[in-house]
Amino acid sequence: MTRRQVSYAGIGGGQVRRIVVGVDDSRSGLAALRRAVTLAAAEHVPLVAVRAWALGLPRHGGRRNRHLSHPHVVLSFSGDEQELAARVLTHSALLSAVGDLPAGVDVQIQTPAADPAVALTELAEPGDVLVVGSDPEVRLRSLVHGSVSRYCVRHARCPVLVIQPDSRDARGSSLPPTSAGIPRPT
Repeated sequence: MTRRQVSYAGIGGGQVRRIVVGVDDSRSGLAALRRAVTLAAAEHVPLVAVRAWALGLPRHGGRRNRHLSHPHVVLSFSGDEQELAARVLTHSALLSAVGDLPAGVDVQIQTPAADPAVALTELAEPGDVLVVGSDPEVRLRSLVHGSVSRYCVRHARCPVLVIQPDSRDARGSSLPPTSAGIPRPT
């Protein structure tokens, strides 16, 4: 069996309950989302698409550090804009990765306000399969900010599939950047 060939039947030696996938608009994130949709369709189980957000994440103007000795101080913050941006990015990533969902795939979108690695490992339970992307070209960034895929492999309570981008992802992300002025998903 080559790296690209995966047997989906009974991953982890038992019945698969759900497929949980970390969503982002990177090349590896789109490849992971494609694989997760394929796996959910093959196993006839729900797909839980997770796009975590937090004020301390680099994309939201902060620096990721899972062991903050001095956490950010926020006096009042509803998170509505960030949650909406996370939902829109998830919808856009699904459309970009697979065009349209196959019939019969139940998709649940979750947008927790948390570190992505911690959120994924807390949401993925025994019986689930966790799918995450890992791009070998961003090693320096992962050294500085930490690797979500590495954290998930070490801390998840279920099997983890780590997906690297393939030739379809060579062009990079085709998603527009997120901003506060994004229209609501339909």
